[in-house]
Amino acid sequence: MSHTAPEGPRPPERSAADRLVDELLVRVALGDEPAFVGVYDALAVPVMGLAYRILRDEAQAEEVTQDVMIEVWRKADRFRPERGAAKSWVLTLAHRRAVERVRSVRAGAERERKAAQLAHQTPFDEVVEAVEEREERAQVYRCLAGLGNSQRLPLVLAYYQGMTYAEVAEALSTPAGTVKTRMRTGLRRLRVCMGGD
Repeated sequence: MSHTAPEGPRPPERSAADRLVDELLVRVALGDEPAFVGVYDALAVPVMGLAYRILRDEAQAEEVTQDVMIEVWRKADRFRPERGAAKSWVLTLAHRRAVERVRSVRAGAERERKAAQLAHQTPFDEVVEAVEEREERAQVYRCLAGLGNSQRLPLVLAYYQGMTYAEVAEALSTPAGTVKTRMRTGLRRLRVCMGGD
């Protein structure tokens, strides 16, 4: 009884069309343009179909197909028929390109989202200005609170209520000259309190 070792898995038999594409691709590696036309005619539709299934966008799938076919022309010398069919090699290139495109589109969308977020954020200078303005306003209120009523009231009526000297004098039942003196004194004290001269 003769016992033979089991044979390993056999590579699938290639169709005549697949073998023809293999031969054409080998000729493309030698710069044969008519052979490239044959490869293009045989594989552009399957490449487009694969790219479309990954990208779900016809225009991008067309671009990927063109990119892949250009890559086939440029890199045909890298194809090794002993490693597999030309169709598999080209579809592997197509798959990589389509996945790269998906990643690129996602990265681009993420960049755009971040840019839009930054565009809607208040610029740093405006934030600093707003904070400084708020702090200055708070200091003015503190300094105003440190003045006596006779100086604070004319300043508040003039600067916060928009009254003229005459209107302040009338509202406080005080002569206009006295109102001017009290306001001048109050302003001097405010300047000192605020850190001015």
